[in-house]
Amino acid sequence: MKFATYKNDSRDGQLMLVSRDLSRTCEVSDIASTLQQALDDWKNLAPKLEARYQELNDNLIDSVPFQETRCESPLPRAYQWADGSAYVNHVELVRKARGAEMPESFWTDPLMYQGGSDDFIGPNEDIILPNDEWGIDFEGEVAVVTDDVPMACSADEAASRIRLLMLVNDVSLRGLIPGELGKGFGFFQSKPASSFSPVAVTPDELGEAWKDNKVHLPLRSTYNGALFGKPEAGEDMTFDFGQLVAHAAKSRNLGAGAIIGSGTVSNKQGTDHGSAISEGGVGYSCIAEVRMIETIRDGKPSTPFMQFGDRIRIEMLDAAGNSVFGAIEQQVKPLN
Repeated sequence: MKFATYKNDSRDGQLMLVSRDLSRTCEVSDIASTLQQALDDWKNLAPKLEARYQELNDNLIDSVPFQETRCESPLPRAYQWADGSAYVNHVELVRKARGAEMPESFWTDPLMYQGGSDDFIGPNEDIILPNDEWGIDFEGEVAVVTDDVPMACSADEAASRIRLLMLVNDVSLRGLIPGELGKGFGFFQSKPASSFSPVAVTPDELGEAWKDNKVHLPLRSTYNGALFGKPEAGEDMTFDFGQLVAHAAKSRNLGAGAIIGSGTVSNKQGTDHGSAISEGGVGYSCIAEVRMIETIRDGKPSTPFMQFGDRIRIEMLDAAGNSVFGAIEQQVKPLN
């Protein structure tokens, strides 16, 4: 199934079913009015939603054209948003650029931080910030949405609780990160509101691209109209989504609707740390990686972070070239 949330007068929007090709949509308020409501009673409501979804795809019910511009994030707010760093190549590169060794434990124990989940940016809404000198960066990621997950469960059990997948732009303020991490208490001001794809999909919608609890498709980031990266999300992912969810649930239960992110999608591409699109590589999912490569190669970075007016588009296409989740498409603008 494919779900979206249209904006309305409520905080949590209106749940919509979206056709497999993202062309048509219908509301399902007689089953569930919000995505959180559907997740809270997934066992009972999912079969009803699945039946309606088949009718939508078979053109057996009334529907209207799907409009991504009307969408909130599928969950406009969530009880939990925790982001991992499953692509250890990204972590290794960050540390190498500043001359720091990476602990061996990073290959066996995932990194994860707890993000703000009370206020997400819509997939086609501007990224509003007070200052563009804070090192504004996009981070293209994949995320899962879970059912209830019991504390201390196995990775296999955690994987069985994955209900939906989405794309993420985990906006980061790179200039604020060092000061916050230096306090030894983690991210807060350096991680403003994140945004998610217009559409959330059940894993079966990915077919063979969903394997080993990973999404085996390229994640495309287009920055100011030029392709910036297309790394393969299923490659170089040290920890799969089952492991990430289990890590989050090590000492706590996760409630239905918890969102767990993959971290920045990053490929080595057969070299130390990958290469840009212009050099024949698959590029990157954030500006920081380009700056790290420049620092390692040239002694200092030359690519600037995002400025007011810059645009980012994040999307994933299937093997036939069709958009799976719709696109996150945003512009950075100043807070008035």
